[in-house]
Amino acid sequence: MIKPVARLASTALDERNHSALADSNRAKRGSITNLAGRYEREIREIFDDGWSEDEAPLPLKTETSFERARTIITRNQSPDIPFDRSINPYRGCEHGCSYCYARPTHAYLGLSPGLDFETKLTVKPDAAALLERELAAPGYQPRPIALGSNTDPYQPIEREHRITRAILEVLSQYNHPVTIVTKSALVARDIDILAPMAERGLVRVAISLTTLDRHLARTMEPRATTPARRVETMRLLSSAGIPVSVMTAPIIPALSDHEIESLLEASHAAGATGAGYVLLRLPLELRDLFREWLLAHHPGKLRHVMSMVQSTRGGRDYIPDFASRQKGTGLYAELIGKRHKLACTRLGLNVKNPKLRTDLFTPPTRPGQQLSLF
Repeated sequence: MIKPVARLASTALDERNHSALADSNRAKRGSITNLAGRYEREIREIFDDGWSEDEAPLPLKTETSFERARTIITRNQSPDIPFDRSINPYRGCEHGCSYCYARPTHAYLGLSPGLDFETKLTVKPDAAALLERELAAPGYQPRPIALGSNTDPYQPIEREHRITRAILEVLSQYNHPVTIVTKSALVARDIDILAPMAERGLVRVAISLTTLDRHLARTMEPRATTPARRVETMRLLSSAGIPVSVMTAPIIPALSDHEIESLLEASHAAGATGAGYVLLRLPLELRDLFREWLLAHHPGKLRHVMSMVQSTRGGRDYIPDFASRQKGTGLYAELIGKRHKLACTRLGLNVKNPKLRTDLFTPPTRPGQQLSLF
C-alpha cells in the first residue's frame, strides 16, 4: 500500500502486525521495517493479506554499491564531539544495531533508515588514495582523525574490501594520529599496523560495549561481534600495547542501564584504561524505528523505556541540542552520569589519557613538488 508522506510514520503501532514482522525479521536484521526516509514523497506500508501464513520469508541479502567520492575527510565543528575530522569508509552498517543514531543519514541517499541502512551499503574504494591526496594539501594541519563516527569501519564487508586497513596504512606511513571506535573483533586483524602506531603515540581504540547479555545483544545488534568476543578483543589490543577504551554506548533506560558497572568492570579487567558513555539518542526516523523494535522484542517495556527516555529529553523523544544530546538532562540522566563516574573512579579508568602526537606527521609529497635537500 502506497501513501503520500505528510510526516514520519505513525508511532501508534499495531501489536499483532509487529509481532508477525518480528517473526519474519529475515536473516536476523535489526530493523523490523523499511520506514520511509523524511525526504520521500511516498511511504510503503506492509500489511498482512492472509496469503503468507505458510510461506517462509525470503532472506534479506546485503547489497553493496561503489561511490566515487571527491573527498574523504569529513569536517565538523560540533562542540560536544572530541574530534574535528573523521573518515567513513562505508555508508550504512551491516551490524544492524536497532539504536544506531546514524540510521537517519541513509535518507540522504533516498534509502530507508530502516532495513536499507543495514542491507544496502556503499563502499568507497578510493578512500586511501583520496586520503593521501588530502594529507598532501598545502597548509594541512594534522589532528586526530576519527574512524567510526557514522559507520563501523570494521563491519563485516571490511573483510572483503579492506578499505579501513588501506586507510590505516596511509596514516601509519605519514605518522598521522587516528582514533577508532568499533564493536567488531575484526580490528584485531590490524594489530600489525596498530601496535607500531601505538608505540609512536598515534592511535587509540575504543570498543563499543552495550550489554554483556548475549541474548539481548543478538536482537539489539544482530550482526555485531558478541559481547564476550568484544571483551576479548580489548584484551588482545591491550596486550599488544594499543591504548584501549570502552564506550558503554548507548545506555538504554530500563533495558541495559543496570549493566553500567559490570560493563566497566569487565572492560577494565581486559585492559581498558579509559571509558565513556552516551545516553540513548533517537533523532528523526530512529524514534519510530526503535519503537518498532521494542514492540517486537520487548513489548512489555515499550512504555516504560520511552517514558524514561523522554524524562531525559525534556518530555520529548529527542532534543538535538549540543549541550545535552549526548548525556541528556534531568534526574535520571544525572544518576547515570554519577554511576558511570563513580565506577570509573573506583576502577582507575580515565586517570591517564595522553593526547595523540601530531608532531611526527610528515606530509606526502605532492605531484611535481620539489623534494627538500634536508
